[in-house]
Amino acid sequence: MDSALTETADLDFKQRLKRKLNRLWRKMKENKISYLFIAPFGIVFFVFTILPVLMSLVLSFTFFDLLNWPVFIGWDNYVRLFLEDEIFLIAIQNTLFFAAITGPVGYIASFVFAWFINELQPKLRAFLTLLFYSPSMSGMAFLVWRIFFSGDSYGYLNAHLLYYNIIDTPIQWLIDPTYIMTIVIIVSLWMSLGVSFLVFIAGLQGIDHKLYEAGAIDGIRNRWQELWYLTLPSMRSYLMFGAIMSITGAFTAAGNITAMVGFPSTDYAAHTVVQHLQDYGQIRYEMGYASAIAFLLFMFMIIVQKSVQRLLDKIG
Repeated sequence: MDSALTETADLDFKQRLKRKLNRLWRKMKENKISYLFIAPFGIVFFVFTILPVLMSLVLSFTFFDLLNWPVFIGWDNYVRLFLEDEIFLIAIQNTLFFAAITGPVGYIASFVFAWFINELQPKLRAFLTLLFYSPSMSGMAFLVWRIFFSGDSYGYLNAHLLYYNIIDTPIQWLIDPTYIMTIVIIVSLWMSLGVSFLVFIAGLQGIDHKLYEAGAIDGIRNRWQELWYLTLPSMRSYLMFGAIMSITGAFTAAGNITAMVGFPSTDYAAHTVVQHLQDYGQIRYEMGYASAIAFLLFMFMIIVQKSVQRLLDKIG
C-alpha cells in the first residue's frame, strides 16, 4: 500500500511539473520579443556571473594547479581551511571586524551626506557631490595617505607629533600591527562615499515633492517623521542597491589595503579573505583551494545581503 501511495505521489508531482513547464513555455512564446531583448544581458550575466560561481563550486572540491587536470579530493579544501589554515582564520576575523565597521558606517554616512546635500541649491549640490565622490575615484588618495602616515620624521603626522613633543621617535604607522587596522579603516571610510552616495543622491532627486505636501496634510510634523515615513519607503530600492554595494565593498576589500600597508601586512594585522584568495589564486596557483575560499566568501555575502534585505523590508 505504501509503494502504491509513493507511486501515486510521484505521478502527481510529475504531472504538476509538466503542467508548470508547459505554462512557462507558453508564456515564453507569448513574450518572445521581450525575451529577445533581454537575451544579450542574460547571456552575459550567465557567462560572467552564474557560470564562474558554478565553476568555483566545482573546483573547490578538486586540486587544480592550472598545469594538470583537476583531481577530485572531496571536502579536503574546506577541512584544510578551517582546521589547518591559521592565516585564513585570521583573515576571517580581520574581514568581519573591517566589514562590521566600514560597511554600516560608510552606508549610513553615504545616505546622511546625500540627504543633506540634496537640500542645497543645484549648483552647490553638483559641486559638493563631485567633491565628496572624488576620493573614491582618485588614484592619488593612497599616495596622500601614505605620506600622511609615513614612518619617518617627514611624515605629516609624525612631524606634528614630534614638533609638539608628543612623541620622541617616529612611529611606524603602516608597519606596527597596533595601528595598521585602525589606519586601514580610517582610509576606507574616507573613500566610502562612492557609488552608494551617487545612488542615494539620484534616489532623493527622484522623489515627488507632492508626496511631502500630502504627508504634511496627513500629519507629518517634522523632518524626522518625513524621513522615516516618506523618504526611506520611497527609496527602498535605492537603499537595497546601496546596501549591496556597501556589503560587497566591505567584504571584498583588498586592493586599498595592499596599497596602504603592503602584502602581506605585518603579522597579518590587516590580512583579509580576498587577500588570502589572491595569495593562493594568483601567487601559488592553487586554484581548487582558492575556489573554496571564493565560494565561502560568496555564500557569506549572500547571507548578509538577505539579512539586510529583511531589515530594509521593515522600513515604512
